[in-house]
Amino acid sequence: MGFFNNSNQSHKNTKSDSTTTIITAGTKITGNINLSCNLYIDGYFEGNINSEQEINIGKNGKIKGEITALRVIVQGLAEGSINATRVDIKPDGKVTGSIESEEFVIEAKGIFEGNSLVKTSLSEKLKEKKEDFIEKEDIQ
Repeated sequence: MGFFNNSNQSHKNTKSDSTTTIITAGTKITGNINLSCNLYIDGYFEGNINSEQEINIGKNGKIKGEITALRVIVQGLAEGSINATRVDIKPDGKVTGSIESEEFVIEAKGIFEGNSLVKTSLSEKLKEKKEDFIEKEDIQ
C-alpha cells in the first residue's frame, strides 16, 4: 500500500512517522511481543510486551503479563507489571499489579490496585552523581 502527499509523490516513513500495531477486539494472543513501534490493544493478550514506543490498552483491551514501554496508557485492564517512563490510567481503566515509572497519572474513575515505584530519570541520576562527586572533592 502506498502513501501519497498532496503532490502525489510517494511518501517514505521516517523516524518521526509513527507506526501502530493493532490487536483488535475479539483477538486473543498468547506469547511475547517485541516492538519498535506503538501498540494498540483492544483484544486480549497474555505474555510479555516490550515496546520502544507507546502501548495503549483500549476500553475492551486486556493484558495479563509484563509490559515494558516508553509510555503506557490504560483504558481497559492490565494485570501484572508495568515498567515505563510514563503510565496513564484513564477513566474506567484498571491496573492490578506493580508499576515502575517516572510519571504516574490516575485520572478520575481510574483504578490502581498494587504497588508503585517512582523511578528517577536519567538526568536526575546524573545530577545526583555530579553533586556527590562535588561533595567528595570538597571533603578532600
